[in-house]
Amino acid sequence: METRQARFPRGIAGVGLDEVEREVPADEAPPLAPNAALAVIGKPVARHNGRAKVTGAIRYTADVQLPGMLHARILRSPLAHARIRAIDARDAEAHPGVRAVLRVAEPGTTSGTVRHVGAAVAAVAATSTAAAADAAGRIRVDYEPLPFVTTLDDARAADAPRVFDEASAPAGNPAGFPAPAGLPLRGNVRGPGRDQRGDAAEALKHAAIVVDGEYRTQVQTHCCLEPHGIVADWREDGLTVYMSTQFTAGVRHEIAEAFALPLARVRVVVDGMGGGFGSKSSLGNYGRIAIALSRAARAPVRLVLERHEEQMDAGNRPGTWQRLRIGANRDGSLAAISVVSFGTAGIALGAGIGNMAQALYTCANFESAQHDVFTNAGPGCAMRGPGNVPGGWALEQAIDELAHRLALDPLALRDRIDPSPVRREERRIGAERIGWGRRHAPGANRGPDGGPIRRGIGVAQSLWGANVQTNAACEVRVMRDGSVEVVSSVQDIGTGVTTVLAQVVAEVLGLAPEQITVRIGDTEFPEGPPSYGSRTTASITPAARNAAWLVLQTLLREASATLETAPSMLVARDGHIARLDEPARRIPLREVAAKLRTDRISAVASRGDDYTGFKRRMGDAALAQQDLGGVQFAEVAVDTETGVIRVERVVAVQDCGRPINPLQIESQVQGGVLMGMSFALYEDRLLDPATGRMVNPDLEHYKVAGPREAPRIDVVVLENYQGNSATDAYGIAEPANIATAPAIANAVYNAIGVRLRDSPMTPAAVLAALGRAPAAGHRESP
Repeated sequence: METRQARFPRGIAGVGLDEVEREVPADEAPPLAPNAALAVIGKPVARHNGRAKVTGAIRYTADVQLPGMLHARILRSPLAHARIRAIDARDAEAHPGVRAVLRVAEPGTTSGTVRHVGAAVAAVAATSTAAAADAAGRIRVDYEPLPFVTTLDDARAADAPRVFDEASAPAGNPAGFPAPAGLPLRGNVRGPGRDQRGDAAEALKHAAIVVDGEYRTQVQTHCCLEPHGIVADWREDGLTVYMSTQFTAGVRHEIAEAFALPLARVRVVVDGMGGGFGSKSSLGNYGRIAIALSRAARAPVRLVLERHEEQMDAGNRPGTWQRLRIGANRDGSLAAISVVSFGTAGIALGAGIGNMAQALYTCANFESAQHDVFTNAGPGCAMRGPGNVPGGWALEQAIDELAHRLALDPLALRDRIDPSPVRREERRIGAERIGWGRRHAPGANRGPDGGPIRRGIGVAQSLWGANVQTNAACEVRVMRDGSVEVVSSVQDIGTGVTTVLAQVVAEVLGLAPEQITVRIGDTEFPEGPPSYGSRTTASITPAARNAAWLVLQTLLREASATLETAPSMLVARDGHIARLDEPARRIPLREVAAKLRTDRISAVASRGDDYTGFKRRMGDAALAQQDLGGVQFAEVAVDTETGVIRVERVVAVQDCGRPINPLQIESQVQGGVLMGMSFALYEDRLLDPATGRMVNPDLEHYKVAGPREAPRIDVVVLENYQGNSATDAYGIAEPANIATAPAIANAVYNAIGVRLRDSPMTPAAVLAALGRAPAAGHRESP
């Protein structure tokens, strides 16, 4: 491959910028200047589809209407654990509105055992939703109840009912970094997955100070505003699926494999989406059900989950228990970190605690043992910042506690043990914004009137890998009338990639973003990346810029004869192509396009490797050399009479490489903060231990932070240039969520002088903690 040398900006804008030389493929665009020198990139452009969303013009999956479309309902298990002896669907099949009945669970097979309340047993497709529901209710199922277990602690007991035997249990490992596959199953416990460097056990013995704590995090559900939905249209010449999904291309591959179809005969389409947060990353059981019903009925089938189905069977953030020990020397340097975790994703795997403890701070000696624990509960799945949210909850509280034990300011300790210059600058900015100098000793603020309100300030940090999908492509088209299209199967799940693509292409072609038509969310277009793991912007924007640059070269060659200069002496700017040496000599881009020999020209580009290479490859996914971070500060008020915690202000200082659209990034960070606050204070999936049923399967009883609870949120986004790709842009969604909860917890400790290690920090938990609080002037023992 032919390459060239190019010099890119490097460093933090406003702090210190220099240049770095990279070897770049010859067919990629030249280096971008810092955002201050650009016309469109780095500017707060309004969301492309914002008006369509607020006026109801955008089409969500539930809005899709096809001729002859049927409606599906799923019959779900009322029992937490049972063997199905028989399914009698004759009454359902005889229903006049029914066109297909599907047995999801087959008696006498592995699928004939249900392992949680809400597990799919059968499904019906009928001419109306009412008919489908009525028919599903007529299916008679003979269950043999089996013993079950719903809590993490009970499931770990040696005599606990077994959720799986070895033959039927999912194989794999907790969501650790890394952990080998094929871990042993002992009772309901799979693992441990281990990671180690140095000798943590020996180093802990000789550490000057050791903090040792147990931490718990609850199960949190995704609560997507738009429920999971699909319209499957099976025809002889192929299958078209309209689906609310975070990965059109991935779902296409799943469907092709599950139904033995060539990829060319599978099409996946998504237009508007109302959030996913990780829960819509795959086809899912409901997707397979809808497709199978469509195949059986030879008609389109619509299946949209109801809210109680969302809460019980559409995924969740696993709950965890962790024991974390940190040993330190007197100067604050870390001697050892040791963590043991047990997490439950219900009947699924992936309840690890991420890589915060391994990677955030400098420590030569580290060990971790992460375990999955099966329970008779709905399956967990990835949720915004998977692993690192519960991992950060424990680690950042332990670091805060260590600072107090060392009599150090928590920021000063982090300055000593955190090697990241980016986070150092984020700490400096955040401390200034929040007024860190006002912070008092834990529990010392009693207010001027001596009332029950105590205020405190806390800080916590985040860490997330800069993820990239290398199988990501984009096509840019210029028509003879000068109109421009950018197309890719990438989906916009609400984060604004539509607008970002318009900005990137507009910057290259010298146009305004509103002059770019963006067509995405359809696998008929070049394969786009998933919208999870904070990888979408990093994966698709370099491809879009390079495709636009290739098209521009054709336009420059076309204009060069008229402008009487070489293409290399021309620039696209303000809707024109102009000479660099004589800017007044220019031609409107539409006039150049009118001279094209064909009705359109186009170029397709795919995501290349980062110029510095990758840390690690995992199939089509890769991990960049740099990490993403962020530092958040929280200010809280705690009512010591009622136990109510009020978050008054959050300052979030984040980095994501080159910010493409600061307005949308600010929106993402605000959403991450609100989700983190909701996790810290309110959300908690509650199961009845006697029945295994969720007792709060709706948004009335499952508490989520709302507008009344929203604090003031100040967002600062650094421009951190590293010269790694054609845009140098990375993601923001996960890092914005990870630090919030522990920052609030550390602020609560600063307010009341007692540490709460379990989430959510409810009023009852606060009052219980205060009941055990030591006398004034004394610090709680670790």
